[in-house]
Amino acid sequence: MIPEVGHYALVLALVVALVQGTLPLAGAARGDPGLMELARTSALAQAVLVLVSFLALTWAYVVSDFSLLNVVANSHSSKPLLYKITGVWGNHEGSMLLWVLILALFGAAVAAFGSNLPATLRARVLAVQGLICLGFHAFIVFTSNPFARLDPAPFDGNDLNPILQDPGLAFHPPLLYLGYVGLSVSFSFAIAALIEGRVDAAWARWVRPWTLAAWCFLTLGIALGSWWAYYELGWGGFWFWDPVENASLMPWLLATALLHSAIVTEKRDALKSWTVLLAILAFSLALLGTFLVRSGVLTSVHAFAQDPARGLYILGFIVVVTGGGLTLYAWRAPRLPAGGLFAPISREGGLIFNNLLLAVLTVVVFLGTLYPLLLDALGGDKVSVGPPFYAMTFIPLSFPLIAAVAFGPLLAWKRGDLLSALRQLATVGAVAIAVGVLISFIAQRHVTLAAIGCGLSAWLILGALYELARRIKLLEIPFGDSMRRLAGLPRSSIGMTIAHASLGICMAGIIGVSVWQVETIAVLRPGDTLSHAGFEVSMERPREVDGPNFVAERGRITFRREGAVAAVLEPERRVFKTTRRQTTEAAIKTTLLADIYATLGESDGKGGWTVRLYYNPLAPWIWLGAAFCALGGFVSLTDRRLRIGAPWRARRAAPQPAE
Repeated sequence: MIPEVGHYALVLALVVALVQGTLPLAGAARGDPGLMELARTSALAQAVLVLVSFLALTWAYVVSDFSLLNVVANSHSSKPLLYKITGVWGNHEGSMLLWVLILALFGAAVAAFGSNLPATLRARVLAVQGLICLGFHAFIVFTSNPFARLDPAPFDGNDLNPILQDPGLAFHPPLLYLGYVGLSVSFSFAIAALIEGRVDAAWARWVRPWTLAAWCFLTLGIALGSWWAYYELGWGGFWFWDPVENASLMPWLLATALLHSAIVTEKRDALKSWTVLLAILAFSLALLGTFLVRSGVLTSVHAFAQDPARGLYILGFIVVVTGGGLTLYAWRAPRLPAGGLFAPISREGGLIFNNLLLAVLTVVVFLGTLYPLLLDALGGDKVSVGPPFYAMTFIPLSFPLIAAVAFGPLLAWKRGDLLSALRQLATVGAVAIAVGVLISFIAQRHVTLAAIGCGLSAWLILGALYELARRIKLLEIPFGDSMRRLAGLPRSSIGMTIAHASLGICMAGIIGVSVWQVETIAVLRPGDTLSHAGFEVSMERPREVDGPNFVAERGRITFRREGAVAAVLEPERRVFKTTRRQTTEAAIKTTLLADIYATLGESDGKGGWTVRLYYNPLAPWIWLGAAFCALGGFVSLTDRRLRIGAPWRARRAAPQPAE
């Protein structure tokens, strides 16, 4: 009965989305307040209906209702409760339901907090959001129904892919979807603005918080996925330029560009057409990522669907959404009034430079991801584009972008003074160069990469801190006065400092692992010792342990340095009882400076086991930097000027004049 409620709620949500996507548009065109208000009501109703549907599917997973085909295919009665719940989105149908739930919730959020928007703009934004929902509802109902029944119901299910039964993968998809789907709001604002023919500072101020929220979640989602790959796949790496990884990186790059261009539109009433175009393309790339993962063109643990019909539907949807958006842009953008003028050397000029490089980096990743697929589709040779391609293209192109980050905040709006900025950053530059020179003597491999990378990391971190110190006049005025100035700074400025400095921390981590990683692969018998990264390593005989739905061999590997125990790691090799699939569970001893990392392989049948050992200097900085980067975004979101609905609340809270 409950699954039927979920199914009916989903179908009803499709009808509501149809209403939301059509009537408010007509109402905005005719100036009909009743039809426009329907957008808000239907957006809230749709969110409630999809939430009911999602909870119904979750209930089916929790109670192991094996009369549902989706539950049978992706769950098992012995699975831990956490993975029964997260298994809801560990498959194609359920993950699409989560996607549309987040989409509906974002629409409801616009409806709830968009009271400060002009009525016509709000109606149009919600209508576009409703049309996007309509496309996804139709996709789920007609091709990917998670409530399909199975009769007779089997006694138990087939279980979930074992490598998805992990906390990292439990929370990675929701965060990633919050980022992907959050960009739909920016897209809807862009389309609504094109229809209205109005893109101005107010529009940019409305778009920024939604884009920033999406960017924060996308940052966390990408970082969590990278962390999961690092510890779960057992290869000691964190990023392989896999097409699925690239699918999330491309919208992140354009969302970063959109955040910066929206600032120019808000502050200087310039870059309006470009900002609108970025909003359209960023969400289009999010849809492209969905297509790559759902169409079956990729083989990956994330590639749930292998049904070409579903892929064709999404491809058609991308054509409609992106093609429609770009057609509207081509028609309306030339009619947008031109914005303010500014000199090439100015903060606006710096942000344009930032945007151009981010756009070029996106194109590089786009070509590297799509070219092999396109060539294969056209009957050409099978080729793969991997890390060497990106090492030759993406990394060199990113260096000038990183070098420019410290300059931007020091340039004035409209007309800046580059020489003055250079003089201000002279000390920072000297320290960064000194770091690079020092590293060139320490690095044994990739010396040039290590020196440039570490120098730029220092440049980013120190440049961000210098800009903050300059604002609060640190060491120029009494310390207490500097702290008072710090407390009075806009939160967006503090968030920017955190994000820029965090980027430097993340980059240092990437360089550290890339240059100084030590890898040892060996067969180790109990009692044997080997030397690895300055440690003496020994292993005890692995013992068998029972898990809730698996059995495992658990090794015990001891790392000693100068006779003292530095770490004891217990990696596992698991065999899941239902699927008989094997996974490796890495064991990691982490500090702020390095990771000691071990995985247990197969027995050689002669009393030894294959072990993979890694020493990863600065590896924790990768995810620490990414987490702080997202934190910087969230801090910026608390800025009163960026809080969604803040102007409306400010008006309500404004003191009344005394009579």
